[in-house]
Amino acid sequence: MKRSAPGMVVAGLLAVNLLAACRSATREPTPEGARPGTSEAAGRSVAPAGTADSGRRRYTDADVRFMRRMIGHHAQALAMTDLVPARTSRDDMRLLAQRIEVSQQHEIGLMRRWLRDRHEEVPSQDDNLEHHGASADAGHAAGRHEAPMPGMLTRQELAGLAGATGAAFDRLFLELMIRHHEGALTMVAELLATKGAAQETDVFRFASEVDADQRAEIARMRTLLGTLPNEKPQR
Repeated sequence: MKRSAPGMVVAGLLAVNLLAACRSATREPTPEGARPGTSEAAGRSVAPAGTADSGRRRYTDADVRFMRRMIGHHAQALAMTDLVPARTSRDDMRLLAQRIEVSQQHEIGLMRRWLRDRHEEVPSQDDNLEHHGASADAGHAAGRHEAPMPGMLTRQELAGLAGATGAAFDRLFLELMIRHHEGALTMVAELLATKGAAQETDVFRFASEVDADQRAEIARMRTLLGTLPNEKPQR
């Protein structure tokens, strides 16, 4: 019996190692780029950035749709800021337009990189603007029926803005851009309210930053709007 003790010890160690290996295998994280739509991803709740497992959370179809649509939303804001230099005489309006342009261009770059890194289709800014902006009044996108994004200007509104100058342009630009930014806030709120969405750390952080940036710019524009002469814009 004593001579069999070592064999019993070895067998016990092998059993312990096998059990540990099985447990380790079950904790192996799922790759970040795994395809969305699983019940596991849908059942998770949003966790603050920096938690131990936050980097392992998977993105969803809702995240992809948000990024693609927000590219188009930002593209229209850039089309609006392009009109400012030739139509205003105010330096503060030019500075505001420059700030919006820098912010929106930077965020478009982040969204395009996020999509590329996950091997998702990356829309061009022009395509997104055409599908979601110029066709917003028709409510169609890329041949598919889709509700226009919140805050987007119609063709008629864009034409009215392009046709205005001076104080009338300044007021109309601020009113429309405030509405446009409020639409972006609505899109963020809709994403965060979607079950399973915005659980990947990068998505949650980006959506939060968009929300903060848009709110800050809305406050700046409302302050600037209060400095304009009481002249009705020509729509």
